[in-house]
Amino acid sequence: MNLYKIIWSRIGGRPWTFILRDAWYTLEGLWIIGLVAIGALLGHWWWGFIFWLLLAFALGYVAGHLFWGKDYIPCQRGEEMEKGK
Repeated sequence: MNLYKIIWSRIGGRPWTFILRDAWYTLEGLWIIGLVAIGALLGHWWWGFIFWLLLAFALGYVAGHLFWGKDYIPCQRGEEMEKGK
């Protein structure tokens, strides 16, 4: 038995993802208010750090789509051009 299963079997009796999902559906409004409040506080206190973190994420996201997407095919054409559109 792995460590995670040992912990959740003693605390909660089932996987925590199921417990959190139940809590989300029963108290959805409270969760939304809490998450927005946490985001606002973090944005207020750590704006510079969050900005650079989001910038690094965005650059990595773009690089991932440009360089690590599908296999490279030289002189590849779009689907519209292949269908004669």
